[in-house]
Order: sequence, then structure tokens, then C-alpha cells
Amino acid sequence: MNKFTITVLAVASLILPGLVSAQSTPRIDQRQENQEKRIDKGVDAGKLNQKEAARLEKGQKHVQKMEDRAMKDGKVTKQEKRRIEHTQDVQSKSIARETQDKQKAKSKSE
Repeated sequence: MNKFTITVLAVASLILPGLVSAQSTPRIDQRQENQEKRIDKGVDAGKLNQKEAARLEKGQKHVQKMEDRAMKDGKVTKQEKRRIEHTQDVQSKSIARETQDKQKAKSKSE
């Protein structure tokens, strides 16, 4: 094998696992993205204060860690997906509850 072939194989071995993991849980990934957007919109609209937003972001990181652990062996089982999706459901309810409560972010003039 020449240097070029070895280089191509080395790069492919680094890139392909990332592509596979990114595509193996599209529903979970899309939901994570949607929930992140909901948190950002809540902050922008003043419906979430910093403490609430930080708590919700921590929940999002927890879900991401669950997905990362599930992907560690290269495949997410049905049981792992159910567990992750249940946690996403809980997180979604938390986002809804926090954005609809009476607490608001302080305006910049206060």
C-alpha cells in the first residue's frame, strides 16, 4: 500500500464512526435540537430566567450523555431508545412547565 491509501483509510476510520453515530438516532437527535430551540426561544422571549435555563440545559446534557453511552457499543438498543425517549418526555414537560410559569427573566433595565 502506498502512503495515499493508508492516509485515506486512516481518515475514513476516524470519520465514519462519527457519521454512523450521528445517523443512528435521528429521532432522538431531532428532538434534542427542537428542545434546545424551545429553551433558546424561552430565554429570548424572557419566559425563562437564567437559573431555569441553566437547569433545563443541564437536563439536555443528561439526555445527550445517555445517548452517548448508548452509542458507545455502536448500536442503540430498543430498551436504550425507550429510556432516552422517556427522559426526553420528562425534559419536554419541564421545558413547557418552566416557560409557562409566572417567573420571568429580569429585564435589562431592572
